[in-house]
Amino acid sequence: MGGNMQAGGVVTAVAVEVTAEARALLERAAAAAKASVRDALRAKIVLAAAEGLPNAEIARLLSVSVSTVRKWRGRFAARGPAGLSDADRTGRPRQYDELVRIAVVAAATSPVPDGAASWSHAAIAERVAATVSAPVSPAWAGRVLADLDLKPHKVTGWLTRRDSPEFWERARDICELYRNPPQGAVVLSIDEKTAIAARSRKHPTRAAAPGRRARQEFEYVRHGTASLVAALDVNSGEVLTEVIERNNAATFTVFLDRLDAAIEPGKDIHVVLDNGSSHTAKHTKKWLADHPRWHVHWTPPHASWLNQIELVFSALTRRVLRHGDFTSRDDLIDKMDTYMIKRNDTARPFKWTYAASPLQEA
Repeated sequence: MGGNMQAGGVVTAVAVEVTAEARALLERAAAAAKASVRDALRAKIVLAAAEGLPNAEIARLLSVSVSTVRKWRGRFAARGPAGLSDADRTGRPRQYDELVRIAVVAAATSPVPDGAASWSHAAIAERVAATVSAPVSPAWAGRVLADLDLKPHKVTGWLTRRDSPEFWERARDICELYRNPPQGAVVLSIDEKTAIAARSRKHPTRAAAPGRRARQEFEYVRHGTASLVAALDVNSGEVLTEVIERNNAATFTVFLDRLDAAIEPGKDIHVVLDNGSSHTAKHTKKWLADHPRWHVHWTPPHASWLNQIELVFSALTRRVLRHGDFTSRDDLIDKMDTYMIKRNDTARPFKWTYAASPLQEA
C-alpha cells in the first residue's frame, strides 16, 4: 500500500489525488488549534503528497520516518479521509464498563470496613463484585488502580502544625540566637537521648568486599539500654554528655547544677530546650527561676529539629549506634564516650543558615 513497484524494482510513491472537499477537511485538521498532534500530522502528510513532494522530502520537512509517510499516503490513496483514522484494535473487548471502574476507585478511596487498617485488592474486588453481574478479580481491580496511580495500601504521615504567630516567634528567636549570639554569653543546646539499646549480633558481621556490601546478622541479643543527657556549646561545637538512670526533672536539674558550676560566674547562659516533660516540669521551672542568669529559648511544639543538639544525636546514631555491635551496656556507653571525646578534639560550630522565615506560596 505504501508504494508501487515499477520495472527494475524501483519503488515509487503512491499518487495522491485530493478533492476540493477533502482538501478543505485536511487543511482544517492541519491548522486547528484543538486538533490532536496525530491527526494534524497525518493531514499534513497527505497535503504534502498531493503537492507532488516525494516521501523522503515530506519525512524531512515533518521530522518523521519515510515509512510513516508511506503508511498514511497509501491509506489515503486507498480509502480517502477515512483511511486516516486508526483501525479497530484486536483483542478481547472490555469485560466491565466505566461504572465498574468508578466503583473500584470509590471503594479504594472510602473508609476500610471490618476494622481493617488498609484496603487490599481482594477486599476491593469483593466490595465491587456485588454491583456487577460477573465476579471482579483482585488482579483486575489492581490494574484499574495502577492505571490511576492509586495506592490505597500506602499511607503518608503528616502533622497538623499549630500555625500560630507563637510558632514563628519562637522559631525566629532561636534562629536569631544561633546566628547572632549575645556577646560574651554562653549558648547551650540541651536534650536527652533515651533508651539506647545495647545489642550484639548472634553471628559476626561480614566485612564489605569489592562489589558486595557489608553483611550484618539480623538476630541479636539484648544487653539493656542506656540514656544520655547532652549539652552542646553552640559557639564552640563541643558537647558534654552524661549517662542518666532516669529521665525526669530531678535528674535534669542535677545536670543543670553541674553546668552552672562549671561555667564562669557572671556569664549569662542562654539555653535552647524543647517541650519534653523533664524540661517543662514545675521542678525544672522553679530551678530556672532561681537561677536568673539562665535564659530559656523554647522550641515550638513539634519542632525539636530547631534544637542543634539533635544534629549531634543524629551523627552519633549514624556513626556509632545504627550498625554498632555492643557486648554489654558498659560497652555501649564506652563507645559513645569514645566517639564524643574524639568529636570534641576537632569540634566546630554548626553553620546555621535558617532564619525562620515562612515559605511563601507561589
